[in-house]
Amino acid sequence: MKKEGVLRPVRGKRILAILAAGGLTLAAAACGDAPDETPTGGSSAAAAAYKACMVTDTGGIDDKSFNASAWAGLEAAKAESSNVDPKYVASSSEADYEPGLRSFVSQKCDFILAVGGLMGDATTKVAKESADSQFGIVDSTSGNTNVFPMQFATQQAAFLAGYLAAGYTKSGKVATYGGLKIPPVTIFMDGFYDGVEYHNKTKGTKVTVIGWDKTKQNGTFAESFVDQNKGKSITQTLVSQGADIVMPVAGGTGLGTAQVAKDSGGKTSVIWVDSDGCKSAEQYCDVFLTTVVKNIQEAVKEAVVKGAKGEALAASPGYVGTLENDGVGIAPYNQFDSKVDAALKTEIDTLKADIIAGKVKVESASAPA
Repeated sequence: MKKEGVLRPVRGKRILAILAAGGLTLAAAACGDAPDETPTGGSSAAAAAYKACMVTDTGGIDDKSFNASAWAGLEAAKAESSNVDPKYVASSSEADYEPGLRSFVSQKCDFILAVGGLMGDATTKVAKESADSQFGIVDSTSGNTNVFPMQFATQQAAFLAGYLAAGYTKSGKVATYGGLKIPPVTIFMDGFYDGVEYHNKTKGTKVTVIGWDKTKQNGTFAESFVDQNKGKSITQTLVSQGADIVMPVAGGTGLGTAQVAKDSGGKTSVIWVDSDGCKSAEQYCDVFLTTVVKNIQEAVKEAVVKGAKGEALAASPGYVGTLENDGVGIAPYNQFDSKVDAALKTEIDTLKADIIAGKVKVESASAPA
């Protein structure tokens, strides 16, 4: 598969990402430790602790998306290796990235995880200054040998979701929008767009994608990963334009989309992203057609468990999740299982196999190298 680009540290526009219900908040980052559910044992166990420390992106630890998935990975690592001691600090804005990372360096954390492509610049800078510390980052890379990158070929799984949407829509119009115009977001939108176009080509349909034009790399963005009201308003606009299936690639902002779908009485359905929506946001399970899964949890867990065992985490090649290694995929249809035509399910299974075999090429300028 030709890779047209790599995920690069994001530069340029920076936004303040928290608009709390009570108004704008620029409070100091909130810290959280793992629940004290597992006995720590005696002093020898404490001495052998492997401190795995995570700095969230602005969506917060309970974004029902990538931050929550990464934290679940740390907790899963603790369950597998009892010496793992996980903790996190939540970023209220991008200004909190560097202080959060530096704080964990000073605390002598054994593994410092940055969650999200927006953290690329800060991670590269702090890692360069802290050569003796081991870092990891989700959805970005770094030129530093002490940063373990975890990236995902999510265009492959999103392609399957686009094909599904094109086969399931009743209106002939489907939609997607993003939180920010950054590679870890647009890679989903590229795959979704191409999946719809592939259905049109192979099945003779004329389904339209609203909210993203892959050729022009232009579309609709909320400029936030936390603003549910913005998610609602964007979705209402997309629905008014005829879309009956919407895929938000916007973290917690996408919960606004789920609420619009919930209020539609079955007229609108949602394709969630990152972690199975019926598990991460189960109150909306009845509107989730499927989820484009990015297995951040497993990638983080494996990296931390390896580190806790004293194994090296090589910056090259790092980790790239694909359909072949189950790093990406689509979730079960859950409550839509009986509604999705059996023939369509079979076509998607075949398409997945063809992508893995290289018979169908899925490309994105935002794909990892």
